[in-house]
Amino acid sequence: MADDFPRVGQVIDYHYLWKWQDLRGETEGRKKRPSCVVVVAIDRDGKHHLFILPITSKEPAADRQAVLIPETEARRAKLDTDMPLWVMVDEVNYDILETSYTLEDRAARGQFSPAFSKQIVLAFRSMRDAQALRISKRT
Repeated sequence: MADDFPRVGQVIDYHYLWKWQDLRGETEGRKKRPSCVVVVAIDRDGKHHLFILPITSKEPAADRQAVLIPETEARRAKLDTDMPLWVMVDEVNYDILETSYTLEDRAARGQFSPAFSKQIVLAFRSMRDAQALRISKRT
């Protein structure tokens, strides 16, 4: 595990479980996809509680909330720059680093800038505050 992992704004490869899959009883993400760490909380036992947002190339529907990734940020995060990409901020996977069976690679693929990471965090908090988050627990 890298010394700086996990950290807010890092992009990781993660078997993200979409909420619609969770509601159908699925427990595993169908494919590894780039995802963004949006919250890291460390409990009294030193365990890292992670909230992870999916990154997608599929344009979000009108009723979904997402942040478009600028090309410069895609390069920083080592993402594809040949197509538009979005960080979905209205659904999240919750996982615990130390007990995760989903987090295989314990290193980041790349990192968004502090300013863009803040933009993602603020959009995520807005959804949380509106109680509009779709949460899938992976623990």
